[in-house]
Amino acid sequence: MSGYAKTAILLAGLTALFIVIGGALGGESGALVALLVAGGMNLFAWWTSDKVVLRMAGARPIGPADAPRLYALTEQLARRAGLPMPALYVIDEEQPNAFATGRDPANAAVAVNAGLLRHLSEEEVAGVIAHELAHIRNRDTLIMTVTATIAGAISMLAQFGFLFRGGDSRNNPFGPIGLILMLILAPLAAMLVQMAISRSREYEADRVGAEICGNPRWLASALVTLQNAARQIENHHAEANPALAHMFIINPLSGARMDNLFSTHPSTENRVRALLELAARRDGDGGIAPRPAPPRRAGGSVPSSGWR
Repeated sequence: MSGYAKTAILLAGLTALFIVIGGALGGESGALVALLVAGGMNLFAWWTSDKVVLRMAGARPIGPADAPRLYALTEQLARRAGLPMPALYVIDEEQPNAFATGRDPANAAVAVNAGLLRHLSEEEVAGVIAHELAHIRNRDTLIMTVTATIAGAISMLAQFGFLFRGGDSRNNPFGPIGLILMLILAPLAAMLVQMAISRSREYEADRVGAEICGNPRWLASALVTLQNAARQIENHHAEANPALAHMFIINPLSGARMDNLFSTHPSTENRVRALLELAARRDGDGGIAPRPAPPRRAGGSVPSSGWR
């Protein structure tokens, strides 16, 4: 099953959960109020989140003169992906990592930790940038905003369920005990589905990113390097703002090894395995897509072995 199909099924399940819980706790009026309030909050967040997130992460904008090789590589990969050149930012953190943000491709930004350029080869950096461009092309910020809207509405229903009906549970089909359990379990269920959608989007961004950079092995190698570094090097901005953790390509807060229900990131081992399987299938079909040529800087060429 494709990542898009999984995301559609999970979104449908989240919507069904909202309808059932909304009808049980707040009736039609309560469900509508919760959806409108949550939608308004998330629409505002979606419109302004890029600036807020970049500020929270301590990111500063860079241009061609600041990082010519990174800028040239990103420009080349964006062209291969059929995207406009995103704004580039750097975060003064030694832990190698990166994330993308922005409400649409025309207003997108890619932020990389400074350590990304010091710890990864150029091919690995290409894989990471391609993954973030895949998030932009797939409009994952929009998908996660819709998900957050529905999950937020469910949480609001759980918090204010008694207010919508004045605390009267006599007409509730689940009874008073069932109502209390729903108030506790509904936000948890919504959170689990939201995290499952986040993991699904990461797998899809890996697949599309591999197509953009031209070699799944580049991204697979990058993920291993990033995961190992995340276990050893602290990301101070992410530790200070844990809400940012889900945005990074690798969880910056821990080295979780399992695809567990409470993780926003898939297991790195599973992601690498999927990428290597994709590479093997492409090799069997007669080879992978053409690789992007290493960008050249004034006065010389970039060695293909890396830029450390």
